[in-house]
Amino acid sequence: MDISAQNQSFVYHFGEMGSRWGFNRTVGQMYALLVISEDHLTANELAAGLNISRGNVSMGIKELHSWQLIHLSHKPGDRKEYYSAIGSVWDMANSVFKERRKREIDPTLSLLRTLVLDTPADKSDEYAQSKMQEIHDLLEMVTEWAAELQRLNPEQLSRLMKLGAGVSKMLSVKDQLFPLKKKIDSESV
Repeated sequence: MDISAQNQSFVYHFGEMGSRWGFNRTVGQMYALLVISEDHLTANELAAGLNISRGNVSMGIKELHSWQLIHLSHKPGDRKEYYSAIGSVWDMANSVFKERRKREIDPTLSLLRTLVLDTPADKSDEYAQSKMQEIHDLLEMVTEWAAELQRLNPEQLSRLMKLGAGVSKMLSVKDQLFPLKKKIDSESV
């Protein structure tokens, strides 16, 4: 399988990005190739296109399945398994967000809930516990916000994102018009 220089550049870069999203570089490259391929690909085509071993492809396919990012299909009269990326780019982002939350945020929230319920032994523990509560509350708020975003369809999410820049400008203008209220609010905390 030949990959153009432009597509190869994208695939390699996506592999680097994948390592930042929580899966290894090769898995990221495999997924990128599936995303930009119009046709469904076999494991052998993935291996040839990326110049990696068939075993590496097999492990990568398992990883992509666990992230719920790929779809397996068969063609009538053909015993090979064919793979494709699931859904749209928005579907991909939602799957990555869900898995990252499940693997990273949920265990942290669980630990923090347990720790903030413990009785502090002294002032130092009390202070540490208050900081843990702040982290818990922030993660909980971000998680709830992300869940709300995931319920939106791509068009609604796109509109919301475009509104985001306008909202931040409005808040900046508000802060410039009403600096005293901001100062009073911060002093009362």
